[in-house]
Amino acid sequence: MFLDKIEGSPTLELVNLVLNKQAKGERVLSLAIGEPSFNTPKEIVEEAYRAMLSGDVHYTSSYGTFEVREAIVRKVKRKNGINAEIKNTIFITTKLAVYAAMMAVHQAHYEILLPNPGYFYSEPAILSGATPVYYNLKEDFSLDLDEIKSKITQRTKAIVVNSPSNPTGKVYTKRELEQLYEICSENGIYIISDEAYEDLVYDTQHFSIGSLEKEPMFVISLFSLSKSYAMTGWRAGYIIANERIINLVNKLLENTLTCFPPFIQHASAYALDHGDKFIQIFRDELRKRRKLMMEKIEEIRQFSATMPDGAFYVFPRYKTRIKSFELAHKILEKAGVATLPGSSFGSAGEGHLRLSYASSEETIIEAMDKIKKFLEF
Repeated sequence: MFLDKIEGSPTLELVNLVLNKQAKGERVLSLAIGEPSFNTPKEIVEEAYRAMLSGDVHYTSSYGTFEVREAIVRKVKRKNGINAEIKNTIFITTKLAVYAAMMAVHQAHYEILLPNPGYFYSEPAILSGATPVYYNLKEDFSLDLDEIKSKITQRTKAIVVNSPSNPTGKVYTKRELEQLYEICSENGIYIISDEAYEDLVYDTQHFSIGSLEKEPMFVISLFSLSKSYAMTGWRAGYIIANERIINLVNKLLENTLTCFPPFIQHASAYALDHGDKFIQIFRDELRKRRKLMMEKIEEIRQFSATMPDGAFYVFPRYKTRIKSFELAHKILEKAGVATLPGSSFGSAGEGHLRLSYASSEETIIEAMDKIKKFLEF
C-alpha cells in the first residue's frame, strides 16, 4: 500500500509515547509539544456554544461560511497587508492546508523545495505526488537565497517557507522575502508561506510575503488560529490564494471532509475580529517564558543557542557526541522529560534538540533542571 511508505508525525509519535508512560503512572514533563499551556479564551468558547444552541450545527459550503470568510478578508487586509477578496479565501485546518496547497499546484513529476531544518513538510509533499528537494538555511537559520536558486530546476513548481519558523524560531526579514518573491515570480514558482506563528513575534516584525502582490498570484498563504488564540484542538485555519488554487482546494474538501463545523467557523470569525487582546496577553507571557528558557539553556554547558525571534521554540545545539534521536529518547527515559530530536526536522537538524517554551514556567524550570542533571551526571 502507498501509505505504508509514509512516515508518521514525529511529534504525534512522541505524544503517544508520553501518553502511554503517563497511563502507566509515570510522570513526564513535556518540552516537546507545540501547544500553548493556555486555554481558549472564554469569550471564543461562548461564541461556539451560543452558535450550537441556536442550531448552527448543519452543513456549510466547503469554502466556509460567508461570515468567517469575510472575517478572514478583514483580518488579512488589516494585519497582513494582503489585498484579498472572498474568492481568495477558504476555511481549512492548517496542517491539511499544507497538503491541500501542494495538491493544488500538482503537476506530473514535479518538485517542491522544502527548508532544512524545517517542519514536517516532506510527507505531505510525497502524498501530493511531489518529489521533495531540500534547501539548507544559513548558520543563523536565515534564508540562503543562493542555495535556493541552485536548487531550482524546470520541474520546480513550489517552495515552502515558514516564518516564524518551527523549529528554529527564526523570523525572515522583509528584504529576504522580497528577494525570494523576485526569484520565484521570475521562474513561475509558487510560494507556500506557512505563517501559523505570525502573531508570536517578540523583538522584530512579522512580514507576510503575500502583501507583495496586488492580488494573490504566486503566493499561497497559510494561516492558523491554533497558536494565536490557543485553539489547537479546534482545527481552525485558512488559505489565501488565487481563485484557481482556492477552487482546487475546495474540490479536495468537497470529496473528503465536506466542511468544518459551523460553530467552529462562527467562533473563529469572532476571534479574527475581536481576538487581538488575547494575542497580546499570550505573547507577553511567552516572551517571559522565552527569557526563562534561554536562562536555563545558558546553565547547561553542553547547550548553545541563539535567542529565537518568534514562535515558542528554541533549537539548541548540543556538544554530546550522540545522535539527536538517541539523546531525546535517553532524556525521556532517564530524566522523564520529552523533547524532540533535531533530526526530525531534516538532516541539518542533527546535533540539535527542539525545546518548547509553551509550557508553564514551573514546567520549564523543573524540566530544564532535570535535563541539566542528566547531561552533567
